Amino acid sequence: MARSAVRGRYGAGVDVVAQVYEAVDARDADRLAALLAPDVDWPEPMGGGRLRGRDAVRRHWQDQWAVLDVTMAPRRTRVLPDGRVEVLVEVVVRDADGDLLGGATVLHTHTLAGDRVARMDVGDPLGPL
Repeated sequence: MARSAVRGRYGAGVDVVAQVYEAVDARDADRLAALLAPDVDWPEPMGGGRLRGRDAVRRHWQDQWAVLDVTMAPRRTRVLPDGRVEVLVEVVVRDADGDLLGGATVLHTHTLAGDRVARMDVGDPLGPL
């Protein structure tokens, strides 16, 4: 389903989340940061920790884009009963020369505070086995 169709079907929370993926695809760190709560809690999957605040997330993506080409393709979006927005995402990572480094399908869960993303978590789409 196209991102614009997802937005129209599920409303404002999904709209904000769709804009996050659009900002990442466009490598627009300022636009991404504007979609986040000031004290956003964001995963840092490469290091295994968490980033705190818009500026930390902005710097993280700027650093990533300097050496990597990260493509995120949302494949399914749904609003959970508690209001969080869950997105099944295909992630492909290439180096600066375009060589494939890896890829995975992951589950991103976004917690919103008003019209901003306050937290994002990354999980296994299969969950615990």
